[in-house]
Amino acid sequence: MSEPGIIAAILGAVLIGAISPGPSFVMVLRTSIALSRADGLAAALGMGLGGAFFGTLALLGLTALLAQVDWLYMVLKLAGGAYLIYLAIRIWRGAGKALAIPETAAFRSTTLRRSFSMALMTQLSNPKTAVAYASVFAALLPPQVPAWMIMALPPSIFLVETSWYAVVSVAFSSQRPRALYVKAKAWIDRVTSLVIGGLGLRLLFETVRAHRLVS
Repeated sequence: MSEPGIIAAILGAVLIGAISPGPSFVMVLRTSIALSRADGLAAALGMGLGGAFFGTLALLGLTALLAQVDWLYMVLKLAGGAYLIYLAIRIWRGAGKALAIPETAAFRSTTLRRSFSMALMTQLSNPKTAVAYASVFAALLPPQVPAWMIMALPPSIFLVETSWYAVVSVAFSSQRPRALYVKAKAWIDRVTSLVIGGLGLRLLFETVRAHRLVS
């Protein structure tokens, strides 16, 4: 396979992973509907940056350290699961509150920063993403990776992840999805909370179970 073909295959695998439903998708979806298209796009940037960060870790070989130092990987997964549960609790508690978004410049700036940071933290809450990238790289990269490829992959991953979540944001921030959300906010928020909380609990459960099996 040619070097451009390798890049295309890696980015295709990244796109498939991004499209797969998970806490990142749910977060961008809810942010776009509940707040605004701008907030959804800010969240998309956070997701893209988180993906690029994990891709860089994988390229630098730091995932090998996580694989060898079991307790460090376990701590990161437990912290990620705990964050998702915390996020789920916040969404559940706000489910009954009416949606009111004043359009002042200061408020918009604050919500954009918050949307970006919460999306970034959601993306970074699952260190298994770094291992997934490492698996893709191990399967597709040549034994001797050219320097240009190492330089090109992180920004390419950023573009793929950001572009996908930007599509999600644009699709679900239009008037009809927002009107539906306003009418059914309490139920939608609670379902979102249960999904994100369930993913967090699953991550905690799998981590504890794996640790017991190793022990």
